[in-house]
Amino acid sequence: MTSWDGAFLKYLKKLEQTKPVVFCGDLNVAHAEIDLTNPKTNHRNAGFTDEERGNFGTLLAAGYLDTFREFEKGPGHYSWWSQMMNCVRGNIGWRVDYFVISSALRPRLKRAWISPEVLGSDHCPVGVEIE
Repeated sequence: MTSWDGAFLKYLKKLEQTKPVVFCGDLNVAHAEIDLTNPKTNHRNAGFTDEERGNFGTLLAAGYLDTFREFEKGPGHYSWWSQMMNCVRGNIGWRVDYFVISSALRPRLKRAWISPEVLGSDHCPVGVEIE
């Protein structure tokens, strides 16, 4: 695990000593092959390297949940599209925006979603509902 990712995980674990953690944002990694349209041609590209994907997997294995994947297991759900070649219209994208939570919050997690219909940027909103 790289130094930044390791330091971030250490920081999350320290926060968790007082309360469960929720963090979100553009994490610049498509974790699994179903998180982008063309995994074979993008392998080793920034955002889909083995190291980046492995580090994200280490984070999840340390007790954190990718909230969207708690509800949706299938492909075709993206939060970022290149602004070239009508990628939005063709849904040729990547899922790189996440809400990640401590596993302790799983019983309170009600839903997580991506809103691809809301445009205005090369990313669309993602959301989570925790009761």
